[in-house]
Amino acid sequence: MEVLHPRCAGLDVHKDTVVAAVRLVEGDGSVRREVETFATTTPGLLALSDWLERHACPSIAMEATGIYWRPVWQVLASDDGRTLILANAAHVKNVPGRKTDVADAVWLSDLLAHGLIRPSFVPDAETRAMRDLLRTRKQLVRVGGN
Repeated sequence: MEVLHPRCAGLDVHKDTVVAAVRLVEGDGSVRREVETFATTTPGLLALSDWLERHACPSIAMEATGIYWRPVWQVLASDDGRTLILANAAHVKNVPGRKTDVADAVWLSDLLAHGLIRPSFVPDAETRAMRDLLRTRKQLVRVGGN
């Protein structure tokens, strides 16, 4: 199968950690992988961004449950040279069995390398900010009406 992204990363995002797997195709055609775990704190996410930058990784796919992807997206989207893809967890499920965060991150990087991830829709920053504002307003109105 053709490799579309020779340098890419898969991120398995959780509440407290992000497991990152970088997939690099070497000059001789062999594949080298590196895996690291980062905290979801601001310093941890900045360290993740620096780590991806050191590996010259322009394409990144992430899988997350709920809203845990949002801070990771905010930090990584600040670099204009990166392509971020938010993967739907149901579409990128790995083979059942020994499921680990490291295996998930490596699986995501393999899927991305071959162009097999259909990205989820992520609105632009202004639209996300407006949605957050409207959701907060709705909650405040709901509380004030009781």
